[in-house]
Amino acid sequence: MRAASDGMRAAVDGRALATCRTSIARHSRSFTFASRLLPGRVRDETAVVYAWCRRADDAVDRAGPAQAARALDGLQTDLDAIYAGTAPGHDDVGRAFAAVVRARAIPQRYPAELLAGMRMDVDGVRYATLDDLLGYCFRAAGTVGLMMSHVMGVRDHGALEHAADLGIAMQLTNICRDVAEDWGMGRLYLPGDMLAAEGAPALADALGGAFPQQARRPVARVVRRLLIRADDYYRSGDIGMRALSPRCALAVRTARLVYAAIGDRLAAQRCDPLAGRAVVPGHTKLGLAARATAAQLRALR
Repeated sequence: MRAASDGMRAAVDGRALATCRTSIARHSRSFTFASRLLPGRVRDETAVVYAWCRRADDAVDRAGPAQAARALDGLQTDLDAIYAGTAPGHDDVGRAFAAVVRARAIPQRYPAELLAGMRMDVDGVRYATLDDLLGYCFRAAGTVGLMMSHVMGVRDHGALEHAADLGIAMQLTNICRDVAEDWGMGRLYLPGDMLAAEGAPALADALGGAFPQQARRPVARVVRRLLIRADDYYRSGDIGMRALSPRCALAVRTARLVYAAIGDRLAAQRCDPLAGRAVVPGHTKLGLAARATAAQLRALR
């Protein structure tokens, strides 16, 4: 099912839109790169959804452990106000998000699930199995794929499932890339049963200290396994591209290839969690955009 043609713009004022564009440019080079390929209306509303998600994440992180739960409660109150039609007037991002929610009929359960994923972080949830982790990935990023689908005019249930899977794939990639960074924040997302199987059964007990050198190889093996699982979700996301308009599909294909390339960089570093942050350089992104263009042209034949 092709995305519906919808030229109507959400009523987002210029100042709010500028704030949202600044947020996406500051926090995600990969997302910014791919979003430039979107049609103007979709690009602007994508920036709004991204900015709202980023603002929520920052509000929790900046609150600190003692106040994080209260910050989340405030975010939930703001979200309820948005869906009740009384968006907070003092907040540019909140007003912009409310306008997009109304224009694109984004169900409340999507951003509510995103906040539920943040609460898992606040509560220090441990992930015993891969299924546990996949549930978190759906909340943290699958929901973003669902919201973006509405922005792009997609409502078909099957297509939405593929969009959620693409978000899950990207979140798995982020988790694999950020093992050391997350460790420094007192977080460990790698599934306990996989760590035990690869030789690091007590890794979570060391949280709060330096990353154990003896855990580097076991963790690398877990990361490699998670990247293989992410590939399954990327393939599912590929199937959903046919539901998008050509320009939206091109942008999403590009984002998908850039994120998957992070996994390739990790593999080149032997998935070592202490090898440094895996980054996809600009010239590689341009090559991936060309690859996405070729794939999109083939899909249109």
